[in-house]
Amino acid sequence: MTEQLLQPRTMGRDLVRRDGPAKVRGTATYAYETPVEHPAFCHPVQATIARGRIRSIDTSDAEALDGVLAVLTPDNAERLASTDDAELAILQSDEVAFRGQFVGVVIAETSEIARQAADLVRVTYDEQAHDVELSADRDDLYTPEKVNPTYPADTADGDVAAAMAAAPWTVEATYTTPMLHNNPLEPHASTALWEPGMGGPAAGRLTLWDSTQGVHPARAAVAAVLGLDREQVRVVCPYVGGGFGSKGQPHANVVLAAMAARALPGRPVKLALTRQQMFSLAGYRTPTIQRVQAAADDDGHLQAIAIDVVEQTSKIKEFAEQTGVPTRNVYASTTRRTTHRLAALDVPVPSWFRAPGECPGMFGPEVALDELAEKMGLDPVELRIRNDTQTDPETGKPFSSRHLIECLRRGSELFGWDGRDPRPAVRRRGDWLVGTGVATSAYPTMRMAQSTATVRYDGSRYTVLIGAADRGTGSWTVLPQIAADALDVPADDVDVLIGDTDYPIASVAGGSSGTATWGSAIVEAAREFRRKFGDGPEDGDEAQGSVGPANEDYTMSAYGAQFAEANVNVDTGEIRIPRLYGVFAAGRIINPRTARSQFIGGMTMGLSMALFEKSVMDPRFGHVVNHDLAEYHVATNADVGDVQAHWVDEDDPHVNAMGSKGIGEIGIVGTAAAVSNAVWHATGVRVRDLPITLDAMLPALP
Repeated sequence: MTEQLLQPRTMGRDLVRRDGPAKVRGTATYAYETPVEHPAFCHPVQATIARGRIRSIDTSDAEALDGVLAVLTPDNAERLASTDDAELAILQSDEVAFRGQFVGVVIAETSEIARQAADLVRVTYDEQAHDVELSADRDDLYTPEKVNPTYPADTADGDVAAAMAAAPWTVEATYTTPMLHNNPLEPHASTALWEPGMGGPAAGRLTLWDSTQGVHPARAAVAAVLGLDREQVRVVCPYVGGGFGSKGQPHANVVLAAMAARALPGRPVKLALTRQQMFSLAGYRTPTIQRVQAAADDDGHLQAIAIDVVEQTSKIKEFAEQTGVPTRNVYASTTRRTTHRLAALDVPVPSWFRAPGECPGMFGPEVALDELAEKMGLDPVELRIRNDTQTDPETGKPFSSRHLIECLRRGSELFGWDGRDPRPAVRRRGDWLVGTGVATSAYPTMRMAQSTATVRYDGSRYTVLIGAADRGTGSWTVLPQIAADALDVPADDVDVLIGDTDYPIASVAGGSSGTATWGSAIVEAAREFRRKFGDGPEDGDEAQGSVGPANEDYTMSAYGAQFAEANVNVDTGEIRIPRLYGVFAAGRIINPRTARSQFIGGMTMGLSMALFEKSVMDPRFGHVVNHDLAEYHVATNADVGDVQAHWVDEDDPHVNAMGSKGIGEIGIVGTAAAVSNAVWHATGVRVRDLPITLDAMLPALP
């Protein structure tokens, strides 16, 4: 089955972001800034132990402070209708499952009073021994039933051990990636208002102005926890100041804001997590330990590839990142094994972080391929080309389109790869050793269900309504472009309304699926509009369209090639990245301006992962000690000299009516491996643990 592709007229144009002026001028309204009358303010009280029980809570000093309106604790908070999701079942018991967990909240006239009062709440605990350290040799590792979202935890095709024993060229090594925390510029924040009804405590209406990647999924979760009908909950979010996955699923802060609002009926309340609080409450990427095996014949064709992953989850709620899944189908090999093992620890719940699975899961294998190429004396670009495939090794299905080789060759040309001396530590530029590295990127192309759009005509303009989200990626701009082409009108004649559950249902902005999903619904709505009303609609005419089933005859994915130059100071071990190039095959590019921004943003985030980011857990107390942006370092403009994103033309009629693929996450995939491989090429030092720090470099520098 192929899609009836739109003919590009507006799609592909470099249109300016529609939300840009409002954001530059400061008039874009974010969740915490929602203009409401006479708001109250919340500040949480957090557990100071990693495991145990609350013995007592003394709120008297806090309640005596002038301006304090209420203090909620497990002793007086409302009983939630559903506690199935333990992360959201806050203030329901005296049990403490991790340090930083909510054990109370103060509601006051000002944010300053609320924060002061929260410091006055006295909590005593019966502390228990906690366990927060991940290792691969634990005796309590277990196999999850599935890995995010629904993949089998383990797969095996052929005998990897036998293939490794028989192959002339092999690599076997362990690679690690650290715990990483999403740090969007806008913290997790909500403004909440509970308007009671006449039918008792269950009657009423909750409005949440929330920083979320999905207003409809947020409404569903909050309604279930509070025991409300979905129609009783409205979630509004026109703008999001970044999310990177951390705002894709509601966390405990959203429920806390709703509970605070219900404790003050008729008065809006505001809750914004501090930067420090986000390190306990807003999700994070699990650390991973990856044992990778790869074997090749003398021609460089893979005879086997395997990855065995160990990662952590929380004792109160399982989240298993799909770290091993990319190894199942990126390269041709008839012999493959992937496994996932979890350690359940006394830690907060891990969650989505930009390109969950693919980002950490391609670090180990892509460095292992570089090591294999080194052993064989084969160019690492050529090794990847020789192992390309047009058939999914796992399912046997053909790829809907796969232009990885074009990305590698185009990237080699742009980067000046040809003629590269494969020997490490032989090029210098003054006091700097110089090296280059490459890695592959891959990310699945997804289209979610549960999305509907409405197209309406008001006599002069078209309006599209869909409860989608723009977390800064460009939805305000590209959705009108899609609608304009589907309606065959100029983009300036189309308005789009998003970010509100009063609009038709839409899926979460996650998995690089937003544009593919919402755009497909918009195309269906536009085509239905034209079928019903033709080219001469009248004022008030409208039509709806919904996302249809995805084409299951093909495996669909976007691909890319990352190239990095690393300079390493021979005296200090300082690492600089003067060049970082990416070339991508990601379907039809709907707006080059927003696409380039997404690619470069992902690549910069991958650079950050390679060199800087690491959440440091103190095992004595069970919390992350570098829990602010002063000590949790992220890459900035100064950390890369020349960053470029390019793409190859790709026309895929199987993915959706736009021919587009996701672009938000593929940029981060492969970048850390490319940087690591470049550092090795510069120095001869093979660092298999991220981030690459000076202490790993200095002892082995020439």
